Amino acid sequence: MRTGFAHLPLHGGKAPRWLFSRMVRLAREITCHVVAEYGPEEMLHRLSDPFWFQALGCVLGFDWHSSGVTTTTCGAIKEGVKEIQKDLGFFAAGGKGGTSRKTPQEIETACENLSREPDSLVYASKTSAKVDSACVQDGYQLYHHAFFFTASGKWCVVQQGMNETNRMARRYHWLGEKVDDFVVEPHAAICCEERRTVLNLVAQESRPTQEASTEPASWPVEETLSLIQRLPDLHLPSHHPVCVKDIHPAYLRKILLSTYEHQPENFEQLLGIRGVGAKTLRALALVSELVYGTKVSIRDPARFSFAHGGKDGHPYPVDRDTYDRTIDILHRALERARVDRTDKVKAFQRLASFAAPNKKTPGNKDTFSGGNHE
Repeated sequence: MRTGFAHLPLHGGKAPRWLFSRMVRLAREITCHVVAEYGPEEMLHRLSDPFWFQALGCVLGFDWHSSGVTTTTCGAIKEGVKEIQKDLGFFAAGGKGGTSRKTPQEIETACENLSREPDSLVYASKTSAKVDSACVQDGYQLYHHAFFFTASGKWCVVQQGMNETNRMARRYHWLGEKVDDFVVEPHAAICCEERRTVLNLVAQESRPTQEASTEPASWPVEETLSLIQRLPDLHLPSHHPVCVKDIHPAYLRKILLSTYEHQPENFEQLLGIRGVGAKTLRALALVSELVYGTKVSIRDPARFSFAHGGKDGHPYPVDRDTYDRTIDILHRALERARVDRTDKVKAFQRLASFAAPNKKTPGNKDTFSGGNHE
C-alpha cells in the first residue's frame, strides 16, 4: 500500500448523466464488497493508494488518465454510499470547489449521528489540505478535497491541485494511520514520473526552517517587516528565485499581527493559524534564512487497466450492457455472501433499493464529451 501523488493532464468535459448514474451504482457495489470482505478500514487503504484509485476510475469507466477521474470517482463514491454510510461504517465528505469547503460541516453532521467527537477528523481534513496547498509549494492550486473516514475514526484524503501553466493536475493521497506528524514527511512512498523543484516545508531537512520560521512569527510586527524589506538584497539559489511582489507586505502585516497575537509554539501551530498560507510561510522561511541561515528543502515529495471503456470512446466506447451486467453480478454476489448477522445485514438490505438497473431508452445514442478517460 502506497500513498503519494499522481500527475494527470487537465481535460474539459463532464460525465454524461447515463454514465455517472452507472458509476454511482458500481462504486456502491464495489465499496460494499470491500467493506463486507475486509472491513471499512481496507477501503481507506485502497483509496489512499494512487494506483488502486486510478484502476478504480478505469473500472468505473470514466477516464484512464485525465484530471476528471479524481473528482468524478470521488463524487460517485460519495453519492453511492450516501444513504447507507452509517450501516457500512464508511463515510465520505467534501468534493470539488465550494463543496470542499463544506467538508468540516459534513464531518460534524456524521459524527453527531455516531455520537463521537468530530474535532480530530476536522483537524485532519483542514491540516492535510493546508499542507498540500501551503507547505508543498509545487505550483498546483488545490480545488478538490475528498475526506473518507470510518466510524472508528480512521481516515484518508484524496485531493487535487491544478496548474494552469502546464495544463496538468496533481493528485495527493493521505492515509491517516501513516501520518505520525502532519508537518514532517506526512506523505509516504511518494511516486510520480517527474520530479520538480518545489519549496517543501514538510521535508525532514526543513525541520530547522520550521523551527526558525515559528520564532519570527511571534516577534513584534515591525521587527519582522523590517527584515522582509531587505529581501531585494537577498538572492537565493537560481533554482528558487524570490520576488518582492510575491510577498505583498501590506497583506503580510495583517497576518503577522495575527501570528504575534497567537504566539505559536511550533510550526504545526503556526500552520493552523487562520490566514497563514503559502506566501506567509515563504516570507517567514526567507526571514529564517536571513537571520539563522537555515536552508529550506527544494526536494519534490512526489515520485492502468480497462474494464468498461471510457466516456470519450477511448480506448473504446462504454459498453452499457456489460456495465449493467457487472453491477448486477456484484449485487447478486453481495446478497449471497455469508456475513454475520450484524449491522452489515441492514446495509445490504438498504442496498437492494438502489439495485434496479437503468432502463435503456430506445433509439438513444451514446454521446461523449471532454477528454480521454479510463
